[in-house]
Amino acid sequence: MSNDTTGAVTGAAGSSGANVWPTFRYRDAKAAIAFLQNAFGFEIAAEYTSAGDPQHVDHAELRWPGGGGVMLGSARDDGGVMTKTGFATGSVYIATDQVEELYRRAIKAGATEVMGLNEQDYGSKDFSVQDPEGVLWNFGTYRGADPE
Repeated sequence: MSNDTTGAVTGAAGSSGANVWPTFRYRDAKAAIAFLQNAFGFEIAAEYTSAGDPQHVDHAELRWPGGGGVMLGSARDDGGVMTKTGFATGSVYIATDQVEELYRRAIKAGATEVMGLNEQDYGSKDFSVQDPEGVLWNFGTYRGADPE
């Protein structure tokens, strides 16, 4: 790891990919992985399970087809940073052009609607749902402010 001229930490030379990876711990990580695949179309890039318990996910990486992804694992009391904060039931926003299709897919897969399809005054079409363990997943067409 090194610092570039802006002071940002950069990865190893030649590395590529997303630089922001939301992370979560789930009570049933195997079920969460299946849900994220079925409801949103995430793809498993890596999944490591415990040798003593194949249902216990030590670490998984799920890729979003549009770029980036999330990391997750089974809830555990291992003294790590996520143990100190409890279950990670945060919120994620994912930009996509397939908002309506994803909304239908998520509801069909059993996601709980928090906010249905909505046209925002700033031009985004979006929706929000919760997965079975309460993580809030937001999808919309807004891709952030234009860089100056």
